[in-house]
Amino acid sequence: MASKIVDKIDPFKNKALIKSRKQKRSQGSSHYRTQGSSELQALPQLKDTPASEQQDLFIRKLQQCCVVFNFMDPVADLKSKEVKRACLNELVDYITATRGVLTEPVYPEIVKMIACNIFRTLPPSDNPEFDPEEDDPTLEASWPHLQLVYEFFLRFLESPDFQASLAKKYIDQRFVLQLLELFDSEDPRERDFLKTVLHRIYGKFLGLRAFIRKQINNIFLRFIYETEQFNGTGELLEILGSIINGFALPLKNEHKQFLISVLLPLHKARTLSLYHAQLAYCVVQFLEKDATLTEPVVKGLLKFWPKTCSQKEVMFLGELEEILDVIEPTQFQKVMEPLFKQLARCVSSPHFQVAERALYFWNNEYIMSLIEENSNVILTIMFPALYRISKEHWNQTIVALVYNVLKTFMEINSKLFDELTSNYKAERQKEKKKEKEREELWKKLDTLELSTNSMQKIIA
Repeated sequence: MASKIVDKIDPFKNKALIKSRKQKRSQGSSHYRTQGSSELQALPQLKDTPASEQQDLFIRKLQQCCVVFNFMDPVADLKSKEVKRACLNELVDYITATRGVLTEPVYPEIVKMIACNIFRTLPPSDNPEFDPEEDDPTLEASWPHLQLVYEFFLRFLESPDFQASLAKKYIDQRFVLQLLELFDSEDPRERDFLKTVLHRIYGKFLGLRAFIRKQINNIFLRFIYETEQFNGTGELLEILGSIINGFALPLKNEHKQFLISVLLPLHKARTLSLYHAQLAYCVVQFLEKDATLTEPVVKGLLKFWPKTCSQKEVMFLGELEEILDVIEPTQFQKVMEPLFKQLARCVSSPHFQVAERALYFWNNEYIMSLIEENSNVILTIMFPALYRISKEHWNQTIVALVYNVLKTFMEINSKLFDELTSNYKAERQKEKKKEKEREELWKKLDTLELSTNSMQKIIA
């Protein structure tokens, strides 16, 4: 009984011990409702069928592939599963190698077959405390069939015979909405296929573009402000990187609003490391399109700057350097004061990786040219932090880097450097004098208190 009470109140339980108690499985799947129990029979090969009969056989094979199986039972329906796998393989080869197969009657059958196989309710995670950075994802058990269906879908969209005007009746907003829900799959193989598929749909269906952007916008807002859990954030950002690259100039207000209201707040999430590279690419793409967005972006990054997570600080510094690589000199002058005040704080960080990453900015030639042009302002901001660290930082690598930066500043503007050095030393002397006066005052107060206590004892 006592051990149970200790378990309840002990906040320092070993996380690994908790995880080991859970039953873990490497594979998961939705519970499919099988459509009848009759065994699938292999149909004749398309290549052995006369051309006049191939369309009918193609449709029959598509209909046969609409039957789905429960892969959580490894021994159930083995023969039927193999028949379907062979049929899907044949369909992929057929649509790739044969021209003129995408006639109007096959479009609804193709989309129906794809929808029957890929659209499903995703199973809940086996691990309620699933951490994408530490835990292995639950792989989709039905992948042997699902992979071929996705492969077929891609070949369908990429076929020279594909006609968006015929397909748009079936690949509509409802279809896209269901497709986007699948991005929350834990299986990275599925998300990789979905990324390519959605990108192809965005390219071919002009009428769906605004809808796709709006729904991605909604997914991100729900992720930022409600769930903080969505597996496909990185893949959706990767698609957006290509979309942003193709935006026409001048940028629409809708696109600018998306940058400020969605992309910047995405920096807040605790899982930032999973998608930061794609997010930074999207932000830089916007700045290359429209330099006037630099000020709100930099100020937005500074607003969301991490206070307690050093790993995220290093990521923010990396992104900031990417932004400075494309910044225009006039835009740099608008943000340099708040920017270098933050860099001064990073350089002063006791976490050596944060300080080191901030000091690497001085190895960038373009950033150095911007610093030289504005040395009066930047040197005044950075000098106190650099001088103090050169005397006090615990890590010798940081001290060496700081000396290099100070040497660079001295070469850029020796007169201002000497002036700041003497001013800093004078300020330090004033601080030491004040500190000494404060200590003496406290000593006097202690003496006064002792004498007062002695007098009270004598009187008593």
